[in-house]
Amino acid sequence: MANYPETWWKDAVIYQIYPISFFDSNGDGIGDLNGIASKLDYLRDLGVDVLWLSPIYKSPLADMGYDISDYRNVDPRYGTLEDWDNLLAGVHGRGMELMSVFVPSDLPFIRMDLVVNHTSDEHEWFLDSKSSKSSPKRDWYIWRPPRYDAAGNRHPPNNWKAVFQGSVWEYDNATDEYYLHLYLSKQPDLNWENPEVRQAVWDLMGFWIDRGCDGFRMDVINLISKVDGLPDAPVTIPEDEYQDASPFFANGPRAHEYIQEMNRKVLSQHDLITVGETPFTHSADQLSRYVLPERKELNMVFQFELVDLDSPRTEQRAPFIHRPWKLSEFREIATRWQKFKRDEGFWNAVFIENHDQARSVSRFGNDSEEWRAVSAKLLALLEVTLGGTQYVFQGEELGLKNFPREWGLDEYKDVASLNWYHEVLAKRQREAGKEDVDMTDILDGLQKKARDHGRLPIQWDSSPHGGFTTGTPWMRVNDDYPVWNAAAQLDDAASVRSFWKRALRLRKEHKILIYGDFTDLAPQNEEVFAYTRSYREHRALVVLNFTAGKVTFTLPDSLEGSCEWSKFKFMFANYQQVPADDGVRVGSGTSELALSAYEGRVYIS
Repeated sequence: MANYPETWWKDAVIYQIYPISFFDSNGDGIGDLNGIASKLDYLRDLGVDVLWLSPIYKSPLADMGYDISDYRNVDPRYGTLEDWDNLLAGVHGRGMELMSVFVPSDLPFIRMDLVVNHTSDEHEWFLDSKSSKSSPKRDWYIWRPPRYDAAGNRHPPNNWKAVFQGSVWEYDNATDEYYLHLYLSKQPDLNWENPEVRQAVWDLMGFWIDRGCDGFRMDVINLISKVDGLPDAPVTIPEDEYQDASPFFANGPRAHEYIQEMNRKVLSQHDLITVGETPFTHSADQLSRYVLPERKELNMVFQFELVDLDSPRTEQRAPFIHRPWKLSEFREIATRWQKFKRDEGFWNAVFIENHDQARSVSRFGNDSEEWRAVSAKLLALLEVTLGGTQYVFQGEELGLKNFPREWGLDEYKDVASLNWYHEVLAKRQREAGKEDVDMTDILDGLQKKARDHGRLPIQWDSSPHGGFTTGTPWMRVNDDYPVWNAAAQLDDAASVRSFWKRALRLRKEHKILIYGDFTDLAPQNEEVFAYTRSYREHRALVVLNFTAGKVTFTLPDSLEGSCEWSKFKFMFANYQQVPADDGVRVGSGTSELALSAYEGRVYIS
């Protein structure tokens, strides 16, 4: 049995805020820092320990803030540095009481998004770099000369495809060179090979640490090192001009060297919480190198294998195409990561939603009127009973769902959604030789998978625009806000939010749910996900019915370690009451559990 050292950041509940959509305090239709500050009591009451803010830095918002033009200033749309200081003071004033059990008394608990694989093309560094080939900052970005074919036609330096659309290369006519951008052309990649770039990153991290930030979520941190020479990627789709090159820029040859340097020079000097975003990577062995304590890199990473489950399993990324999934696939992924390198100290980040994902109840639950609340609670029960640090995305605690299929393309705001749609549209029009082509399947996929769904404004009450703003919201609020909102759920003991509050309290009261070993009880079952957690002298049993029908689950004859089922006592469920007459109580002489639709239960011995 693994024996993890207990630390504050492992016990913490981290709540991600997407600032533009959280709460608008001044009526301009955009969420802001003062809006966040006004909701701190709501977050404290829920059980939140740490706030993670998606980027609030100055930005053109080409990719909603992940294109930063000034790392040391707040975008005026969100407020000012003084507003940030006031928010931090408000967090401290509430959080110290909440976190006094396990947090040093001088520790703040706001975490920032660190986006340093790339900047905005409006950042002063890039403007300087672009000004001439002799600029002192020319080598702060990745520039390459054109390639020419036999006819003298100019081409990009290689055939890499950008994440969102087209080539990773953008031509600059003034200097006759291309710069590399893995994402949008307005997001040029920094050249981490240059030690001056790395030092500039350490300096900006220090700026926010000195201002009170207690840690960082590191955006696409595994992309900071590209393969030497930037060679062409293999041609896997012959009809496409540009090809998937993720093996050439994900987990590159010096990525770990750079992060270890970051750890030595910045992270190890403070008591911080760190998590890396690691896209294009499902290999547990690769990801473990960022996390294992002996390597001195990060506390944990976001691995996306589980949330990629409903995407096609092809070499080419198709994030907005929905693939039906089986519970056996879901449980195999969850189980493998729960058991992975525990004895060596690997630590999980537990999440099922964030700003890059559609709503979980629409993907992994059942968002119909009949089953939305109970299946949202089932997913909450799953999350709080998995080992690792708990992450909750804004609105997840309310059971918010995807917006309706009836909404048109004009309601989608995310550049990734729009670029995907128009890329497929152009390809189909070329193939069909006409403008009018069927895009129904693409719109169906977007309704299931688009990032836009997680970015809709939060529904605070039943007033216009869900109480998010008194003005015109930057993005439409979901149509169900008159009924499905925070105000309606706060005093309703049966609501999804009330359930999340109790579930988070359960997790904090029973460390077995955070630190315990994990055993899957029925790996091939396509209806029920059942597992045990073991920690010190305690055991927990979790049974989750992932179907819309009643099922009977038979427990194994006994548990490893001679711990009998009769010693388990019912603790928690997502139905208000477990039926007293169903004859399924563990310890009553039977090993069968009769579960209602989307029912989940927790027993502890």
